[in-house]
Amino acid sequence: MNPVLPISLSGLQAATTRLGASAHNIANAQTPDFRREVVQQQTVGTGQGQEQPGVVVTIGKSSEIGADLATDLVEQMQSSATYKANLRSIRTQDELMGSLLDIRA
Repeated sequence: MNPVLPISLSGLQAATTRLGASAHNIANAQTPDFRREVVQQQTVGTGQGQEQPGVVVTIGKSSEIGADLATDLVEQMQSSATYKANLRSIRTQDELMGSLLDIRA
């Protein structure tokens, strides 16, 4: 099986999680004693005990109190670009599969 789809889908989910965490951080920037959400990503493959390769995401809390709006805004831009890139990979795979089926038909 082609691993593009599960990798891209996990990338979409990771980008969505990162975008949500940064939005949460921006929305709560003025909250007293607020600790930012921090997203950690790790790639996994079939050789690491996983059936599908892709990205695993965990959310934690920052050790420091306070907002970091610049980091969160950059995180939103990166998440958006990552989401679009993974979506483009899925579309390209779909187009290639369609072309392959047209050739075999």
